[in-house]
Amino acid sequence: MPDVITRPVVVSVHRSAAHAFSKAASHAVQLIAGLGVEGDAHAGPHDQHVYHIRKFGKVPNLRQVHLIQTETLDELRGRGHVVRPGELGENIATRDLDLLALPTGTRLALGPEAVIELTGLRNPCVQIDRFQPGLMSQLVARTAAGVVRKCGVMSIVVRGGEVKPGDPITVTLPPLPHTPLTYVPPVPAGA
Repeated sequence: MPDVITRPVVVSVHRSAAHAFSKAASHAVQLIAGLGVEGDAHAGPHDQHVYHIRKFGKVPNLRQVHLIQTETLDELRGRGHVVRPGELGENIATRDLDLLALPTGTRLALGPEAVIELTGLRNPCVQIDRFQPGLMSQLVARTAAGVVRKCGVMSIVVRGGEVKPGDPITVTLPPLPHTPLTYVPPVPAGA
């Protein structure tokens, strides 16, 4: 019996014009090169997180598009936390792609036009426990090797285009040696 081959796919897309924790589902989103998701509060050439703006001022936006794998949401459901796509603030939910295992600089072609580049891991914050008590402990683990973050990845838009549920995802790894994804600091190295 042949192995079942699965291909990475976009499950859902989300945006919010307000700086809200969760984002509403859309039938499609438009990615804009160098900015992010059109109509989303986190789009722009500079970091749009209110806390980061107050603390660091105007710095490049390395968090233009937030992605999470729906397998993480499945795991949470198995542990008693029902979290639907978009509720953790992601713009794009995926399936059949281990986002957290990809290296920094990986490019993802989303549908026929859009291309994003992974910049790092999302750093979960206290708002997660405000959303659902106890959820943060399921998304952040402290190990002997350090902190393990499981709340998705951040990226920048390299080439714009429409992205919608059902779109295929094509992965292009950066040249060797690969650098594992780490927390995206608010201030880029050397700034």
